[in-house]
Order: sequence, then structure tokens, then C-alpha cells
Amino acid sequence: MNQPIETITSPSNPLIKSLKSLERKKGRSETGLFLAEGARLVEQGLEQGWQAETLVIASTMADRPHLAALARRAAAAGARVVLAPERLMSKITHKDNAQSVIASFRQQHRPLDALTSADNGIWIALYEVRDPGNLGTILRTADCAGASGVILLETCCDPYSFETVRASMGSIFDMKFANASFEAFNAWRKAQGLSLTAASVNGTVRHDKAPYGARSVIIMGNEQAGLPDAIEGQCDTLCLIPMRGGADSLNLAQATAIMTYEAWRQRDFT
Repeated sequence: MNQPIETITSPSNPLIKSLKSLERKKGRSETGLFLAEGARLVEQGLEQGWQAETLVIASTMADRPHLAALARRAAAAGARVVLAPERLMSKITHKDNAQSVIASFRQQHRPLDALTSADNGIWIALYEVRDPGNLGTILRTADCAGASGVILLETCCDPYSFETVRASMGSIFDMKFANASFEAFNAWRKAQGLSLTAASVNGTVRHDKAPYGARSVIIMGNEQAGLPDAIEGQCDTLCLIPMRGGADSLNLAQATAIMTYEAWRQRDFT
């Protein structure tokens, strides 16, 4: 970048106000944008071809070579690049220890068909998941296990919330996901020849004995209520994850990881 980077110092600047609004779902819905914090996450988003609208760098860090290179890359991709003092970075992220890089990215909304694959694989379906930390962690798990996609069924929490993006550790940019009704999803998975396996307190087979199949969907329910009886009735297999001790349930993200890695293990991790 040959010209000096624009510097913003006022909290009343329209850009700062706009970025602050992305902490709320209303702001994200109205603008179609979301926030990612940290140089690593921003680099990952750019690398995967997501459109960065704005890149904000802490003024005191702007001369660091890797941040200067990131600024050039973002500008070349069409982003507006600005500098701001740390106090404004904290206002944008609504926390005291904001990182030195914040970017707004354009959201992507995929149809179910974008998750279609002719290859064998594992898909993860989440029914009315409400905790953004769980959702972000599951996206990260799906990414690590090489899942073919994640389907958010009915009314799930926003995948573009700040908490979900942070918990995903960058997998928000790598893992394909789509929203759908259960009815549309069930028709789609049957057309794809995908088996449907659920973790449930009504499970009749241990999770490591279940026949996941070469092409399968693992469906997980709401944190409090689990899966409705009608949806469990559509499943090919209901699994029970063994537990002992005082706890009567696992965290949703942990249970999803156990199921996903068992399905992957049965493919010999290939």
C-alpha cells in the first residue's frame, strides 16, 4: 500500500458504530456481515476466498511486517483498511482485551445442495442447537474430522455470532454448512442415500457398535430437550453413549465429537 492507511479515532465514527452493531444478530441480519477477530482467523478467511469488507488494525501494531502484509492483502481483495486505537478495538468487540486485528466479512448462505457429494462421507445435522459455543466447537470438530458438511435444522443459534466464530477457531471459513427444515433435510438425505444415526437416551446400541455406513448423517438434538420422538422415529439407528458416575448427560459438543470420531474410526480414519 503506497498511501498512508486511514486512521479513525472517534467512537462516533459511522464505521465504528456499524462494526459494533455486528455483535447483535439484528446488525448482522441487516448488513449481511459478521466479525472475525485475530490475524490468524482473518488470514484464514481471506485464504478461503471469503469477502472481507473492512479490516481494522490497532494503531500501535500497524508497523509489524505480518500485519502490514495482511493489510495489503485485504486491500487488494477490496476491503477497506483502517487503523484505530486499542480503546476503539475494545468497543467493537465489547471486551477489554481485544486482539490487534478485527475484520468484517460477508456472510455466505448455502442451499442444502451445496453439501451434496457423490463420495462417501460423514455429515452432521444439528437440531435446534442454541448455544453458540457448542456450535462453533462442533464446526471445528467437523473440520478436524473431514466431515462433508454441517446442517443446521429448524431454529438454531446464529453461526455468524461472535461467540460461534471465536469457538470455531477458523473452521467457520473451512466447513460448509447450511440451514434447512427437518422435512427438507430428510428428503435431501434420502435422495443422497445417507443413513441417519442419532445419539439418544433411547438408544438401543452402543455408539461404537452402531453401523454408521459409508455415507451417513449423525444427527444431534437440542442441549436441553434432545431430539423429538418424531425425528428419532426417522432415524436408522439410535445410539447410546456409555456413561457412569453422577452426571446424566454429556455436553453436546463433546457428544458430537465422540459420535463423529467413532464414525470416522470405522472408516479407518480415511
